[in-house]
Amino acid sequence: MTDRDAAPFDLASMRKHYRTEGLSETDLAATPVEQFARWFKQVATEGGLFEPNAMIVSTADADGRPSSRTVLLKHFDERGFVFYTNYDSRKGRELGENPHVSLLFPWHPMARQVIVTGTARRTGRDETAAYFRTRPHGSQLGAWASGQSSVIAGRAELDASYADLAARYPEHEQVPVPPHWGGFRVVPEAVEFWQGRENRLHDRLRYVAGADGGWRVERLAP
Repeated sequence: MTDRDAAPFDLASMRKHYRTEGLSETDLAATPVEQFARWFKQVATEGGLFEPNAMIVSTADADGRPSSRTVLLKHFDERGFVFYTNYDSRKGRELGENPHVSLLFPWHPMARQVIVTGTARRTGRDETAAYFRTRPHGSQLGAWASGQSSVIAGRAELDASYADLAARYPEHEQVPVPPHWGGFRVVPEAVEFWQGRENRLHDRLRYVAGADGGWRVERLAP
């Protein structure tokens, strides 16, 4: 990077002083999914985020080399957190080799983060098909048109693939579910709720799954 390209900011001095209310153990719901539902409702209605269900999905290959990307959460309940993807994509291949995964919800406007760590399992084809039918027609075609994470010659190749599919499956005609496309359900083993506080003395409360199926709560130093 040349001096001309350097960002005209003093990165070392860029910081926010959090003044939000804290998060105490007595405020928590009985399960992490219940607590997530509380926070998600707040961030979706009050947080001013463009896509409150956006999360950073971090995976690692069989050799432990990590990769991350932003994906949209499409469902959550006591069974876990669900997203959809091309199974032949980098994340799909890595989850096939190493099912351990981390989800990060970066809700910066509310000085909050949620970090889910657990194991990813493929959703059933019936569940996948039911969700696929809710996608806009163009997104259904896109699932076929894109060999996600593969190298292509250029944008024209992608546009031509989409155009061919649009001619084959015009609007209002049912698009079949791609066999290489589907969901992953992340079964949580730990869920951390992070609330920004003054002087960088943040509140970090983590639910950890127990062998009996219950949850214990730990407070982490910031």
